[in-house]
Amino acid sequence: MKIFFSLIFIIPSFLNAQTFTNYTVNDGLIDNSVNCISIDGNNNVWIGTQNGISKFDGTTWTSYTNAIDSGIVNNTINAICALSNGNIWIGTDFGASLYDGNTWTPYTTSNGLGDDRINHIAEKSDGSIWFSDYDGITIYDGSTWTSYTMNDGLPFGGINQTDFDSNGDAWLASGLGGLIKFDGSTFETYNQSNGLVNNKIRSILVDTQDNKWAGTAEGLSEFNSGNVLTKNHTIMLTLPPPDTLNPVEDLAMDSQGNIWSGIYVDYLVTEGGIAVYNGSFWADFDVSDGLVGPVVRSIDVDGNDNVWVGTSTGISKIENTPVSLFENEDIKFNIHPNPNNGLFQIESTKQINDATIMIKNIEGKQIANINSNINHQFYFEITGDSGLYFIEVIASGAKIFNAKIVKK
Repeated sequence: MKIFFSLIFIIPSFLNAQTFTNYTVNDGLIDNSVNCISIDGNNNVWIGTQNGISKFDGTTWTSYTNAIDSGIVNNTINAICALSNGNIWIGTDFGASLYDGNTWTPYTTSNGLGDDRINHIAEKSDGSIWFSDYDGITIYDGSTWTSYTMNDGLPFGGINQTDFDSNGDAWLASGLGGLIKFDGSTFETYNQSNGLVNNKIRSILVDTQDNKWAGTAEGLSEFNSGNVLTKNHTIMLTLPPPDTLNPVEDLAMDSQGNIWSGIYVDYLVTEGGIAVYNGSFWADFDVSDGLVGPVVRSIDVDGNDNVWVGTSTGISKIENTPVSLFENEDIKFNIHPNPNNGLFQIESTKQINDATIMIKNIEGKQIANINSNINHQFYFEITGDSGLYFIEVIASGAKIFNAKIVKK
């Protein structure tokens, strides 16, 4: 019996080759284990690590620790935020500190913080500072501290990140309770009953069109400006079969509107990377492309559209992101017969030059890697045992097609 397999895919074409520059302690970074990144108005990169803070101006590294300045409450930096006025906030498990360019000043629950265990810090357009913490959120307007917890209507699990829409509403990434909208008086919850892919939210991004991107433990949920779920993105970074889980650790947007997603699959240990979405298609990068490590924890974009990625093994700078990241072209792929006796055919409606065709078995082990042009038809024979196999087609540096093949 002949089975015809047909899918429509978008072909991405990178117009420029991305350049990866990696920085570690050998280059001046204070510690390789990077937790957070923030870029100030002068394009200085501020990096929070497990052992202090580094500032990089593109040439010179400057480091700060509490051994040098006791105003830094702790050296394990969970959050860092460069303010519009040039000041720097950091958050730790023991409170926060503010740097005015000369002096670090510590703040804890004794000063007004709702919880000393800080996950994230964000500045709102009105200048107020929002601390996402283990208990909820704390807002500091420069003189008054206001905290909100479960007692005020927030769900259990704390808040991991905060971002803001053009109406001034805050969007909170809840650790266990979904996505929370806060208008200053009322909390409104968006969870799996609203289509959210998972209630464990690790990151939140509101883009320039007021779309909300909620990074969860199982993928990325996209809500439009009307707060209606439009799509769940669950496969952004290609993983070894049969794994597909894409937990999103952090999110950023460049000036072209591309969404950058940091992904790390902790139970696979060595599997993680970043994926970028242009509104139609995802392309991914990992250590094989030049990323410094797989344990991605943070992403930020500087004023030149360079993307900075913080990992457990250092920091990567990605340059030469093209003005148009993708050229789109519709191509139909057919695989037949499927199932088969080992011999099968790949058909495409258009020729693909310099394609790489990879075949993997059920364990994820690569059994074939062929460089070829797909001139509408390509034949291949699997000589291994009967069972399930996975095929990938890579062109212009991106995975453009994958499918399952059954050998009888």
